[in-house]
Amino acid sequence: MNIAVKPKPAASLPNIVLREASLQQGLERRRLQSYLAIMLGDIAMLLLGFVAGGYLYLGHEGVDQGLLLGQLVLPAFLTIALYNNSYSLDTLQRPFHGIARALMALLVSSAVVIFIAFYTKSSRDFSRVTFTSGVLFASALIPWMRAQMRAFVAWRCGNFVVNELVIDDGGPVIDLPHVRRVDAARFSLVPDSADPVALDRIGNLLRNVDRVIISCPPDRRHAWAMICKGAAIEGEVIDDTIAELDALGARLAGGRGLLLVSVGPLGLRMRALKRIFDLAFAIPAIILISPLLVVVALAIKLSDGGPVLFVQRRMGLGNTFFNMLKFRSMTMSGSDQDGAVSTARDDARVTRIGSFIRRTSIDELPQLFNVLLGDMSVVGPRPHAIGSHAGDKLFWEVDARYWQRHALKPGMTGLAQIRGLRGATNRESDLAQRLNADLEYLNGWSIWRDAAILVATLRVIVHEKAY
Repeated sequence: MNIAVKPKPAASLPNIVLREASLQQGLERRRLQSYLAIMLGDIAMLLLGFVAGGYLYLGHEGVDQGLLLGQLVLPAFLTIALYNNSYSLDTLQRPFHGIARALMALLVSSAVVIFIAFYTKSSRDFSRVTFTSGVLFASALIPWMRAQMRAFVAWRCGNFVVNELVIDDGGPVIDLPHVRRVDAARFSLVPDSADPVALDRIGNLLRNVDRVIISCPPDRRHAWAMICKGAAIEGEVIDDTIAELDALGARLAGGRGLLLVSVGPLGLRMRALKRIFDLAFAIPAIILISPLLVVVALAIKLSDGGPVLFVQRRMGLGNTFFNMLKFRSMTMSGSDQDGAVSTARDDARVTRIGSFIRRTSIDELPQLFNVLLGDMSVVGPRPHAIGSHAGDKLFWEVDARYWQRHALKPGMTGLAQIRGLRGATNRESDLAQRLNADLEYLNGWSIWRDAAILVATLRVIVHEKAY
């Protein structure tokens, strides 16, 4: 293997310098101590909760019964808690996440005991009040205990429960908070698999490290990768191709390395939930506002005899076209099928009735039928006309991420709309703000967020930029 930099002899650098580079103590044993302490605390609080429940209901006679019930729940609790990672690195780094998992384990284990007691007909042998109060007390005591254990974890492991190290070997600079850094040139760290002395130096450096990140030129990545594989450590090598492609993951298939560059934002269950939400809103809404729809349609028809609806091809889910419906608000000659010209304030193309329905967002109501057809959602990124411009550029020419917004169905309202990002896009920044809001919505979708956006839309139905 050809290596650009040869290692200095080990004796040329004082041992104290190498010890400086690996000064952190190993945390694996300390993490295990923390897991054990939290587990013992959970056991104590669970039993104490059931004893307290029995004592408060039956007095001293209830202590033994409460302890017995706690002992029945305990094996199932520990089994489920170990299975759902209630004692894991994630729970040390995110204490509230660990509390949620422990409570889930308690509830499931309690349900298991109730199920077994029902089918064995032994539920009559213990007090339901004692059992219920025991679960409630334990549900309060376990989170309290885990909150107190944060000080113990900090005492054993410090502020950070993972030892991370960056080895700078001439590669791109990476800025990671709370991570130690070592200059490979300073410590003569060279990934030379033909030099046992070099391997020993690197091995000693990594002895107490949990994760190492290597920053090196492309021609040394393979060498460092081989070193990390033999060092029994989680190792990562910086490759900016990941950032350039915004890759989400990697795998091996067919003897080739594959980078995951895209994935649908919602799984089948979430898509079904969103569709149910859409229909639950759209169907009653159409029924309730049908008189208004009829009145507006008649007003538009009587004003100039033209068509009631304006049908425009727009980009929807998966970057495919669909026909979006709106009440026609412009003159027949002024209608812009491509949307090349944004509507301006006091636009001469807008009719008198059109001005009213645009200002009150009534012109958007026919899109409820797009929701029924499945082309649109109630909440999502607003669909744009194909010819829309921001400044003098087409929308997709402003930001290469533009097409990502179509990973979900377009919506009647969205995060950008409730933030007041409406109206003409005279500057590129006008589109950039909306795009950032759309991508934020995609990355943080939940059904509760959809409901919150829908409620917030009521505040912006009439908006100063709705013209």
